[in-house]
Amino acid sequence: MDLFLMQVRHILNNMAENVNFDRLAASLSLDERKGLLERLKAQSNISQDPIYPVEKEQGVVLDIEEQYPRLPWYIRCWYLFQGFLKSKAPAKLYEERHYAILGKRIAKKYPGLYDYQKRILLPEFYNQLLSLKTASRFFFTALDAGFSKDKGSFYAFLGSLEMPGIHIQLQAAANPALFDEKSPETEIRSKTLRAMDEALKGVDEEQRRAMYNNARSLFCLKELSSFLFDRLIVSFNYDTSLRGYTCIAASVKEMLYSLNNVLFSLKEIPSMPLLESLFIFLLQNNPEKTQINMNKDTQELLSKAEEALTVIRRFNNWVPLTKILRCVGRYSRPQEISGGEDWFLLYREYWKRHIDDSLADYTRERRKQGLNESFLSFIKTTDLSSLPNIASDENPTGVALKGAYSISFLKVFYSTIFMPEINPPLRAIMMDGQFTRKEGRLEITESYNGLVQAEERIRRLEEDISVNGNYGKRINQALQDMTSLQAKRRKVQLITDEASMEALAILEEVRRSSRNMIDILLGILGGDIKGKDTTLSNLFELLEKDGSIGEKLKNGIEKLQKTIEILDDIEALEAGRPM
Repeated sequence: MDLFLMQVRHILNNMAENVNFDRLAASLSLDERKGLLERLKAQSNISQDPIYPVEKEQGVVLDIEEQYPRLPWYIRCWYLFQGFLKSKAPAKLYEERHYAILGKRIAKKYPGLYDYQKRILLPEFYNQLLSLKTASRFFFTALDAGFSKDKGSFYAFLGSLEMPGIHIQLQAAANPALFDEKSPETEIRSKTLRAMDEALKGVDEEQRRAMYNNARSLFCLKELSSFLFDRLIVSFNYDTSLRGYTCIAASVKEMLYSLNNVLFSLKEIPSMPLLESLFIFLLQNNPEKTQINMNKDTQELLSKAEEALTVIRRFNNWVPLTKILRCVGRYSRPQEISGGEDWFLLYREYWKRHIDDSLADYTRERRKQGLNESFLSFIKTTDLSSLPNIASDENPTGVALKGAYSISFLKVFYSTIFMPEINPPLRAIMMDGQFTRKEGRLEITESYNGLVQAEERIRRLEEDISVNGNYGKRINQALQDMTSLQAKRRKVQLITDEASMEALAILEEVRRSSRNMIDILLGILGGDIKGKDTTLSNLFELLEKDGSIGEKLKNGIEKLQKTIEILDDIEALEAGRPM
């Protein structure tokens, strides 16, 4: 019995997947997360200097049209005189001189980046751009592993580091077992959601600010790491005279505007809790990692993050992108990009979803326990056996058969209840019963054959799904085929679907035959039912021959009704419907 119930529990526990709780992130306790965070802080060599240097020149800069009228009158007079001689607008002359001076300063302080006379980006700018692309790529991989796929789950893990007290309260709210176990499902859900809202009210301003800053860093890192560097880089062409790649600045200024806005928005280094969260989600999604050494692996990732942030900071320090863009065209200063403002909404939605999932698991467990109790009381204490070669953690290449639990139940039902209790009185009626109508015998024969033959169909299905059976061999062959993994999965799925259709057909036949048999037996005991006259002309003779046959038939009706009820409950449990 223990072996069978273990299989039953495995099948039931895998009916609904919750990816958030299968993650490595969810398996780390709060103390383990804090300990890892402290170790990372102690090992970190990341400079605390701002990533983007905010200079005085990058404050509010007026357009040329606004600057010119503010010049001293004598300077404006000089430009007016020069404009008269050169037939140009004084403001235009001022603009040309202004950008010429700025261009000379760039060439002197940052050589090899920009030629203000030809207005082209030089090879050193190209090299710096390649380095920035490579550094940004590290964060793209880390963000894609966790944040981009499930922002709510990522914020929840990050919140456990930034708001541990709130996290503990939310974990308690997401545990339905802490509430009244006898309460209805709707009432428990209402209590858990109220507990969640109360916990969220405890988030103070400092915690909100820390989480928002993290969300801003995440969004800016995402924008930088997903920036279309390749589209920008292909605009450069090799210049033999300069022995490097150059580009006309005006042709890429729009892309450079966007890049500069992102760099300007990413002013501060990401916090250590944020980096730890990125590392954890990156490690758990690395298919090349068969084993994870948390300390060693996170230290390696920390070193890579330090290198990447150093390159980004170096680009901002060595490439005066704002000044170059001012020389290229009408440009005052970079603009802050928006993002991260929705962190609290996503955080709350995650916990609401987590509570609903936990409640669904809790409810399923309660139903499963009730079903097991009903199941065991029905079949009493009998030596049970499981179906062969069913997919499980121990046998991942087995057959993922739909309806496996129901088939296992029927297998026991036939050997312990149907054959010894229900079949004898049915056979007596089949052999000796004299129906008042010919159709009555045809109906009971059809239902009887449907019930009896189902046992043989189950036996054949067992053989077919075994390792050496039809389905078992075909699945093993499909797994050994020299094809792609996707093609193998498709073949295995088709074979599994075929086996499942056979199992579901057996279950449907048992239900149909059982319902018809119940109607027929009720008709025999009570006369016409549902328009079917199944009365026996020799019922009293049968009763004289076996005085207990009436009670046996009533027992058969009850057992068949209970069988249908259990099958329906199993199906509802598997489908997640109310039972």
